[in-house]
Amino acid sequence: VQLQASGGGLVQAGGSLRLSCAGSGLTFSNYVMVWFRQAPGKERELMSGITWSGGNTYYADSVKGRFTISRDNAKNTVYLQMNSLKPDDTAVYYCAAVKIIPRSIATLKPGGMDYWGKGTQVTVSS
Repeated sequence: VQLQASGGGLVQAGGSLRLSCAGSGLTFSNYVMVWFRQAPGKERELMSGITWSGGNTYYADSVKGRFTISRDNAKNTVYLQMNSLKPDDTAVYYCAAVKIIPRSIATLKPGGMDYWGKGTQVTVSS
């Protein structure tokens, strides 16, 4: 199984980026897809998630209204559209997949993921 994240980069505050995460070696539509991020010296935190067919989504309060998650199961890809970026959004962004969620996307922890991508760096300058 491989999850390949891409789309990170350097952007000025207020700008936008779209992250992509392409999966291979798994039945993509059987997995809830999530994005975590980890800033230097901080714990990995859940940013957003989307259920198997895209019917339900989750956003952390810090990104709600600015980030949009979507998926295309035909392309085995999940996206994270990030608008109105802030310097506090600077982090390495990781996509992850989990087949079963015990309660809700909001309760997912890094240790509960089945698969991880390698991460893509997002840097927002002020």
